[in-house]
Amino acid sequence: MDRNNTEQETLALLRADASINEEAGRGSHESFIAEGNPSDEVAEFAQIYNLSHKLDHLRKASLLIQGNTSIHELPAITEDEIEALQAETESKWRQPLRLYLTITVTALGAMGQGWAQTSMNGANLYFPKAFGIDTDTPRNNLILGIINSGIYISNGLLGAWLVSPLNRKLGRRGAVFLAAAVSCLSNIGGALTQNWQQLLFFRLVLGCALGIISSTLNVYAAECVPAAIRGGLAVSWQMFCAFGIFIGFVANMAVYDFGPNTWRLQIAGPFLSTIPLLCLIYVCPESPAWHLKHGGRYDLAYYSLAKLRNTELQAAREIYSLYLQRPTKVNVDSSYLQQISELFTIPRIRRATLAAYTVMISQQLCGINIISFYSSTIFADADFSTFGALLASTVFGFINFVGAFPAVWTMDTLGRRSLLLLTLPFMALTMLAASLSFSIENENPAHLWLLASMIYLFCAEYSPGMGPVPAAYTAEVFPLSHREIGVSSAVAMTNIWASALSLTFPALLSTLGSQESFMLYAVLNVVALVLVFLFVPETRLKTLEELDQVFMVPTRRFVVYQVTEYLPWWFERYVLQRNKAELKPVDGVGGYQELEQDFE
Repeated sequence: MDRNNTEQETLALLRADASINEEAGRGSHESFIAEGNPSDEVAEFAQIYNLSHKLDHLRKASLLIQGNTSIHELPAITEDEIEALQAETESKWRQPLRLYLTITVTALGAMGQGWAQTSMNGANLYFPKAFGIDTDTPRNNLILGIINSGIYISNGLLGAWLVSPLNRKLGRRGAVFLAAAVSCLSNIGGALTQNWQQLLFFRLVLGCALGIISSTLNVYAAECVPAAIRGGLAVSWQMFCAFGIFIGFVANMAVYDFGPNTWRLQIAGPFLSTIPLLCLIYVCPESPAWHLKHGGRYDLAYYSLAKLRNTELQAAREIYSLYLQRPTKVNVDSSYLQQISELFTIPRIRRATLAAYTVMISQQLCGINIISFYSSTIFADADFSTFGALLASTVFGFINFVGAFPAVWTMDTLGRRSLLLLTLPFMALTMLAASLSFSIENENPAHLWLLASMIYLFCAEYSPGMGPVPAAYTAEVFPLSHREIGVSSAVAMTNIWASALSLTFPALLSTLGSQESFMLYAVLNVVALVLVFLFVPETRLKTLEELDQVFMVPTRRFVVYQVTEYLPWWFERYVLQRNKAELKPVDGVGGYQELEQDFE
């Protein structure tokens, strides 16, 4: 690659990562970006925040942010620093081991959640008989629905809302450690229960713990990962949630013939994933953004970033950029209830809330969690043997895991919104085909093959799109001041919907039958497609701070643009095959136009 082109690309990326909001320079730090010597401003910043011993790195970082100095002309820059800066465009996946360890911790938390879901999938074939609730009655169907949706109910009604206060008091790592310990005990307790009421209690407690883990770890990963690969690494949550689902299915098969205690072993299994999570969480550095939000500790944030980046120069650049970009309009010390209300009253945050809720609800509308919980039951009802149903579900889990890998590369190339718009139509079609398979007689092998293949194909389409996007998208769209409460409220929303769907599915299956139930979810996938198209803007390759500009676009303007500009362009470009069709950008220039906060 030409050296000059490489340097130009690197400088362009540095300018993008360090772009400064015009309003960010006002308020308490106005003097630092007022007229004067930039070098003096950096020195004063370093002195105030106990970073004077890192002044050389900060001075070079300041020059990088200005973007007027060639990398090779920076004073006292080392070969390692030049190589690391150039790698940001040439080898963006070359990151320090500590960053990948942080993502591994996130993966362990996701694995525990996926395994907890599928432990009930296999146990559904056994524990109803053990507790005398296996007959097909409205009461028993309701009990089974509540037990299966227990982790969603408690997550949505309580667990997700504990995220913000626990993160405030304990930090990201402390909140995860506490919740992982509770999760471990809950899985073991559920396996030792003697009646369905006790099992429900432990599932509710487990749901609270999983809500704290999922919300916190998604925010933690988004705050630690560089913008250029944030989407790709954020996929690890869904990927390893899918891996946990697969491991859960394998575990269900491994103990399927252990007699009356089979379901106890299946429910206890997920505790194994919490052990390494408890051991590793404090090996990782605390989130830099958490240090900034709680106490404005730029020094501690710098030390965290230095462990998560290849060089201290990169850490210094990010810290000083964050300082220059920090908003002054939002009160980060507002009360808990006030922050909740601000999710719907501050226009920029309200738009992020709408987008996050849309992707989270759409994930439930598509029907994936119904298949995760009830696939064994669905296959058994289709005349699969017990072992055959578990084996078919295991294949489903494997496809769900492997199918997430393409999202690692496409999340930051195609984009979050594009992945959803590309996969949802095909998910609707495969759900429709699955429903039509029930028109074939059970004795006909084509019935089993068509049903299984359509469920697998649906899973393969879900895994790179609707699977990883919601968690990654929600973790990045909220500003730092409302990030915990925003993410936790979105997680609460998706779990409330998941509770409703899981709670009603046994009765739905009993009332409508398998064919009509799948047909309903085919329609709901179309509903999800429309919602995403109208209310979810793209966030690809934006820093967490640059996303403020994305969500300055009023909702009504964005909806009108999608209907009057984007849709006609798409039809002309891809249906009529007119390659010269041009898409007018939202602001008429090429990006999202920054608008006044009080205009909707």
